[in-house]
Amino acid sequence: MGQLQGKTAIVTGAGSGFGEGIARLYVKEGARVLIADINEAAGKRVAADIGPGATAMKADVGNAQDVRALVQACKDSYGAVDIVVNNAAITHKNQPMLDVDEDMFDRLFQVNVKSIYHMAQAVIPIMREQGQGVIINIGSTAGMRPRPGLSWYNATKGAVNILSKSMAVELGPENIRVNAICPVMGVTGMFELFMGLPDTPENRAKFVSTIPLGRFSTPEDVAGAALYLASDAARFITGIELPVDGGRTV
Repeated sequence: MGQLQGKTAIVTGAGSGFGEGIARLYVKEGARVLIADINEAAGKRVAADIGPGATAMKADVGNAQDVRALVQACKDSYGAVDIVVNNAAITHKNQPMLDVDEDMFDRLFQVNVKSIYHMAQAVIPIMREQGQGVIINIGSTAGMRPRPGLSWYNATKGAVNILSKSMAVELGPENIRVNAICPVMGVTGMFELFMGLPDTPENRAKFVSTIPLGRFSTPEDVAGAALYLASDAARFITGIELPVDGGRTV
């Protein structure tokens, strides 16, 4: 029997990257997963590839109505919302902070931070009724040990990291656990934006040199952490920032 047998989960931004890795492992471990992604085709591709344990739905996590519809769809389809993984995020290109325009700044905070507000409004009442729930926010090492050139992105992840702790303190008495996973950069769709340089072996080597274990993070690395935090093995774990970073923040 899988570690998440009989559980239901929403994973945002699961049409690729870390979210896809989490969705795949959750289904493998017995969960029914609703994949949310603003790219409808990507979400449907992942759901079809995973099989009957997964379904997909288009959603812009920065839009309150989309998030409410997403949560309601999970409850209607599966009868509960046991686990939410707030993974969807965007970044600006690595560049001087004054070169990021206001529209990009606003969109960053809408997708990376306000999305968690929207999800909390929609899902916490359901988790309260259930008497339990798990929320996992994908923060970043960027919110713990920031790299230059990503100041506004770093700020959003700092907000996610501290928000996760604050939510954990407030919701703990209601048996709702909240944790943050903080990956180091991985070779996902945002990789070249994070570097701000062409994706060449030489440029990769510069960034890998800052990671003691000598490689970037993978969807499987992040999924393993997300499985643990969602499982009963972590039933007494709440309010942590878990670096999945090969030692980058040491």
